[in-house]
Amino acid sequence: MKVQFLMFLCCFNMLLLTAQESINQVNESGAREGIWKKEYPNGRIRYQGQFKNGKEIGVFKYYSIRSSKHPILIKTFSKENNLAEVVFYTENGVIESKGVMDGKNRVGQWLYYHKDGVTILSEENYENGVLNGVSKTFYKTGKPTEILYYKNGKLHGNMQRFADNGVLIDDVNYVDGKLNGLAKFYNLKGELIYTGMYKNDEKIGKWEYFNEEETKDKSILKQ
Repeated sequence: MKVQFLMFLCCFNMLLLTAQESINQVNESGAREGIWKKEYPNGRIRYQGQFKNGKEIGVFKYYSIRSSKHPILIKTFSKENNLAEVVFYTENGVIESKGVMDGKNRVGQWLYYHKDGVTILSEENYENGVLNGVSKTFYKTGKPTEILYYKNGKLHGNMQRFADNGVLIDDVNYVDGKLNGLAKFYNLKGELIYTGMYKNDEKIGKWEYFNEEETKDKSILKQ
């Protein structure tokens, strides 16, 4: 019985050593190959995934230095290109955001979630790592907080903000990150309270102000 146990223990140790030797390997060209696993100085796992000729393939899981229970980041790499489907999580395993990355750059649509990990907090669109196109944020009810547009990382185009009851309260326009063009502002009833023009972040021309009786007060501003 003791002999059998010793033989089992010996085989187990050999398998363990073989498994340990099979990770963190490089090929003849010096590129990482096969399963790689790295740890933090405190011994907790940092990441684990698989390489082929130095390129990440398949699923990589990354962990917090404080916990190895849930990955805080999962990347699923493509075999054909540098794109990876990316999902960020809290240390408790609740999803925070997801999208696609090309190297270190975000590309395409990204979704961000409220703390419940279910309802969407915002939608953003990226090109070469910078915001480009429509961007939306939402209340937990699903109603929009604001809808705006970016061009090369700067606000560009119409921007609308909404109250939690769905009423439009701000309606302004941007060009290259600065307020330009017609602007309208409303109260929580959806009634216009004042309107006018912007140029390079400054009010210009005639602005019109409305009181509760819907009468109009006019204020002339220097151009």
